Amino acid sequence: MTFNKKVAIIYQSQIPPDRNGIIKPMKPGGYSDSGADIAYSLQRQHIDIITPVDNPQIENDYDWVFPDTIEGIQRAIEKGANLIWLNTVLYEGHPVETFIDNGIAVVGQIPQNVDVFDDKLVTNELLSKQHLPIPKSIIITDENVNHFKLTFPFSVVAKPVRGRGSQGVSFVRTQEELTRILKDMFASNDYGNVLYVEEFLSGEEVTITVMPPGEYIINHQSVLKENYWSLPPVKRFNHENGIAPYNGTVAVINNSEVLSDERLKSEIVQQLCRDCETAARLVYAKAPIRIDCRSNADVKYFLFDLNMKPNMTGASRPHRQDQDSLTALAARKIGWDFDALVLNMLYQYWQK
Repeated sequence: MTFNKKVAIIYQSQIPPDRNGIIKPMKPGGYSDSGADIAYSLQRQHIDIITPVDNPQIENDYDWVFPDTIEGIQRAIEKGANLIWLNTVLYEGHPVETFIDNGIAVVGQIPQNVDVFDDKLVTNELLSKQHLPIPKSIIITDENVNHFKLTFPFSVVAKPVRGRGSQGVSFVRTQEELTRILKDMFASNDYGNVLYVEEFLSGEEVTITVMPPGEYIINHQSVLKENYWSLPPVKRFNHENGIAPYNGTVAVINNSEVLSDERLKSEIVQQLCRDCETAARLVYAKAPIRIDCRSNADVKYFLFDLNMKPNMTGASRPHRQDQDSLTALAARKIGWDFDALVLNMLYQYWQK
């Protein structure tokens, strides 16, 4: 498949605006690490990569990526880029929208959709209306934090409405502990004035990456995928206090693996993949999304976290060989190394 676009990767340079008092925390470095992994991978596959400096150093993330500001994107275009890879947190009003409206090609989601579906409450309500399995939950605000009543038993999980990975997520065993944790979260103002609490699912956790429809290269053959489709589910283990640790703390290759071939063929896993593919269609995904799922004591799986911008680090640069993301791990099962994954993602670019 020939490719003649000139590609620039953008990273998150500033915290997104709050939405109705809800704050999404920013990852240190703003995904510049994965952006550099992607750029380096594409460059060594002879894709024309536009970088901020003429001779990017392999170990310097910021040599490979542009900030997601009007000035940063404009600079990439002035240097020759005609495709922007949106390796950043998007939202309605993001600077890249102007360039999308003017016809620039992009890899990534529609900013307005990310703004809507990054809100876990909105997304869970949407999925629930389509009869997809969602954990029980309750909204907590700074006004009702002293007198809310749970409709499900402990243990529970307290988390931000617009979260990022497992940051700010707490496993809670008692009402006293929950009250303290919620008050601490509100006092920090890291997540805004709305939080939520959901039932704790005690069973196996798996995460499923869903790819958008399009033409892909799989096993050296061009394959047309007319519908959303799943990469093989990845099992998470070695949880810390009931929660999978943030991948910036523990590399996912140390606590995650693709399910066995026998499990992948099971009807329960196949149905879970279909549920995740339905969810991807409902949020109009234009690029990979990742959905975290977990089973309860009765081995029924629930979709508990839909990630519109999954982490996309990978083992491309020599000093980052242990940095495959959950999506990269899943991709290896279908014969894609990180290079093949990002190249196939690139082929799914879109423009207005």
